[in-house]
Parts: sequence; structure tokens; C-alpha cells
Amino acid sequence: MTDLHALTDGAATGTGDRSRPRAALPALCVTQITSWGIVYYAFPVLNPEITSRTGWPAGATTAAFSLALVVSALAGIRVGRILDRRGPRMVMTAGSVLGTVSLVIVAAAPNLAVFFAGWALAGLAMASTFYQPAFAALTRWWAPDHVRALTIVTLAGGLASTVFAPLTALLADHFTWRTTYFVLAAVLAAATIPAHALALRSPWPKAARPSPRMAGGTTTVARSRAFWLLSVAFTLSAFAMYAVVVALIPLLLDRGYSTTRAAWVLGLGGAGQTLGRTLYATLARRTGTTARTVALLALGGVTTAAFACVPGPYALLVVLSITAGMVRGNLTLLQATAVTDRWGTSHYGHLSGLLTAPASTAAALAPFAGAALAAPLGGYPHLFASLALVSGLAALIATATTPRPQGISSE
Repeated sequence: MTDLHALTDGAATGTGDRSRPRAALPALCVTQITSWGIVYYAFPVLNPEITSRTGWPAGATTAAFSLALVVSALAGIRVGRILDRRGPRMVMTAGSVLGTVSLVIVAAAPNLAVFFAGWALAGLAMASTFYQPAFAALTRWWAPDHVRALTIVTLAGGLASTVFAPLTALLADHFTWRTTYFVLAAVLAAATIPAHALALRSPWPKAARPSPRMAGGTTTVARSRAFWLLSVAFTLSAFAMYAVVVALIPLLLDRGYSTTRAAWVLGLGGAGQTLGRTLYATLARRTGTTARTVALLALGGVTTAAFACVPGPYALLVVLSITAGMVRGNLTLLQATAVTDRWGTSHYGHLSGLLTAPASTAAALAPFAGAALAAPLGGYPHLFASLALVSGLAALIATATTPRPQGISSE
């Protein structure tokens, strides 16, 4: 908690920006755990019961959830513009209300059409309450110390599945999936609506003076070669990373491991993710922006290739999963700081939304694509080898993501 106190106390002591709201950082930690835990992680726990009770195909219910992720990616662009102009309070409070309403619609859905509509609305809530608006708030309020604030929030967000997956399972043991979602919607409303409305009230600071690389404004940056290549690199990396996460258990099952042992390998990768995030600030201080991007994307490919080639022993697979998780944890913060590291903080929300929309869409589609490609490629080891090549291509593209120093109108 030392970093958290150091960050929030700066506003009161005069060592930091007085516009920083003291309660914002702890509030965002709580709301990220709650929003991710309920709107995102509860679905994989409840989906088997949803399909068994309703008779709806598992592919259809999963497609509805993926629709939410795609809507979130696309809506994030518009949300980013609003964040830049008006700050996070209205956006995140409205997002909490939308999230609550969407879960009520999902819980009460009499048919698949309403179920899909509920998840589409949940996508708008995700865009307004998940990492992107929280990152925008902390980047504007805490710059230039925003990396520490971002790290703290992502560490908290990493606990979402740890807290809410077991809680959702416990509720599902005693109630139907519909009642469970009603209960979770009430928890979401109680924990996030007042937190966003009350803790994010401080004045929204004026945007920092644009850096020389912002010459021409956001449109010019968004059309630049460096921005496009960075977006492509992140999209390829996200596709590979999320396909690997979903395909890891089938890979291990094919190699003769039990479901329990395979689940532990996947779960310990989540622990590695949390550990990796604690190391990002040190990595950022000691490496250049482009070099750091290339290295992390390449490491993602190396760990994926290792899964393709290493069938065991089990302890080695655990170590490999933790290592892969550490890389994923760093990639989250790499993406969160990609805009500020290259173009400054003045239009973070808009540029971040544009940058991450393709990657978020790829992440939503990756589970389906990975499962569909496994058989044609000759099995899961070959799928992992192919995904390693995708990550390698992302790292290669990332070598050309350094913006030109004096404007980019010639791009």
C-alpha cells in the first residue's frame, strides 16, 4: 500500500498536483475489480448453466458475449473523445448504470434476441468502465507519475477473477443463473455507481501542451505510419495472446494432463500476470519505448513457441505458464502507456481508443478463430507454433513504431 499512499498523499502535501482527487485511485481499484469481475468474469462461470437451463446453443450464448467485446472496442473510440473533453466522472458513472441495466436485461431475457441485446448494452458499459477510461483518468491526473498509478489499478483489476469467479460459483450453487445475475447487478450498482459519482468529482485538468509529435492534431497522428503499425502490432499480439489463453487447456488435455492440472497451469499464469505488472515501472525506466515494445511482443512469441514444443514435465509447464503470464501482465501496461510514451498525454483518451479498438476486436474473435484453426493446422501444438509466428510478426512490425520527432504531416 506504500505506493498508493504516496500517490494519493501528494495532493494534500503539495508534492503532487492539487487537482488530483484523493479518493480516485482507491475508488478505481475497487470499481475495476467489481466491474471486470461481474460484467466479464461471471459469464464463463454461469454459461454452462445458462445453456443447460435455456436450451440455447453454447455457441450462441458465447457469441452474445463476444458481441459485447466487439461493441466495447468500437464504442471505446467515441468514449475516448468524451473522456478527453469532459473527464471520467460522467462517463464512468453512466457506464456503471448501463452495466447494471444490461445485466438485468440478460438475467430476464426470455429469448436469445433479448439476451444479445443485453450483451450489446453491456459492451457500452465495458467501454465506459473498464481499463480505458480508468487509464485516461489516471494518465491526466497523475502524469508524469502515471505509470505507478496505472500499475496499482491493473494489480487490483487482476484480482477480479480471483474474487468474483468463486463468488459467482457460490451464488450459482444456491440460486438460478438468472437470480445470480440479478444479485450481481445489485452488487455492481452499489459498489460502482456511487464510487464513480463521488470519487471522480475533482476538476478535470487542462490537457498538457501537445508534444512536437502531436503537430497536426489527433487526425494526423492517427493517420501516421507509426500509429498504424503500432495498432497492427498490438492487434496481432492480442489475437495470439487471447487465442493462447483459451487454447491452453485443450493443448494440455491432448497431452494427457487432467482437467484439474491443466486448470492449475492456466490459473498460475494469472499469478504471473500480477507479478509481471509489478515489474513494469522498472522496465520502463531502463528501456526505450520501441525497444521495450519489440522485446515484450517477441517474448510473447517465445513463450507461445515453448508451449508448442515442450510437452512436460508438469513443473516446467507451470514455470512456463507463470513466465507467459508475466509477459501478458507487462503487455497490459505497455498498451496503456503506448500513446503517452510516443505522443504525450494531451489527447490520450481519443488516441488510446483508436489504437486499442482493433486489438480489442481481435481479442474478442481470437477464441473462436483459435478453436476453428486447431484442426486444419493439425492440432493444438501446430496452432501454438502458428500463434508464435503471429507474435513474432508483431514484434517485427513494432520495430518501426517510433514517431518522427518533428510533426508527421508527411506520412
